[in-house]
Amino acid sequence: MTDQLLELLQKATIYDLAQPYFLGMPHHPVHPPFLYGLVKKHGEYVAPGGSSASEALALGAHVGTHIDALCHFSRDGRLHDGAEVAHAQSNAFGLSRLSVDTIQPIFRHGVLLDIAGLERVDVLPADFTVTPEHLERSVQSQGVQLRSGDVILLRTGWARYWADAGLFISQVHGPGPDEAGSRWISSRGAFAAGSDTVAFEKVPSPTMPGHVHLLVEKGIHIIECLNLEELAADRVWNFIFAAAPLKIRGGTGSPIRPLALVVK
Repeated sequence: MTDQLLELLQKATIYDLAQPYFLGMPHHPVHPPFLYGLVKKHGEYVAPGGSSASEALALGAHVGTHIDALCHFSRDGRLHDGAEVAHAQSNAFGLSRLSVDTIQPIFRHGVLLDIAGLERVDVLPADFTVTPEHLERSVQSQGVQLRSGDVILLRTGWARYWADAGLFISQVHGPGPDEAGSRWISSRGAFAAGSDTVAFEKVPSPTMPGHVHLLVEKGIHIIECLNLEELAADRVWNFIFAAAPLKIRGGTGSPIRPLALVVK
């Protein structure tokens, strides 16, 4: 069985859905930036077999391509499981419930809904709202079959702006589903919903209804800052979605390196 699985994986086309990390990369202004420094250069310490180099990193858990744990948002002081968040958090230990280290490695059926392609544009405008009608039309036009437990990814085209932090963030203005669009996703029984934008949902939105509905009301994870351009260019709408968050005890989110696997 192991050999059969390995043979199947070796035949798969693998799409990397992660954005690169670099100094000056985009980050939501409520989260800290990515910081990098080469703290040990080759030649500073030379062992008999040669020298080595190493770096130091600092970043927020919601910077770059990442997944939101269910404890990332609360409503009326309560988390998805009904627990009072005031009694489940501390500065030193984070969240004691629904934290990112409780998310198991993800291997699920994934679907891409290409909303930018549906609108016949390379990139959706910042004020574009993804409605249930757009989502339904995308499913029909692409011939996608949704299943309970899917990872549903939405392409807006904003991954093309990743090299320009100011443009990608745009003062936290960007396209995405409104609350009705998020409810459409939850009604399909999704395990997670993701997009190529910094906030997933249409922003600005002071109450963040999409996050509240998906994370708190329905227990559906959110994945942000994906790169979906290659998938869309190859018209790959169905795939195996694979990713694993870091086991950050008490964490509200984590960077991930998501992959889409396709066996033809």
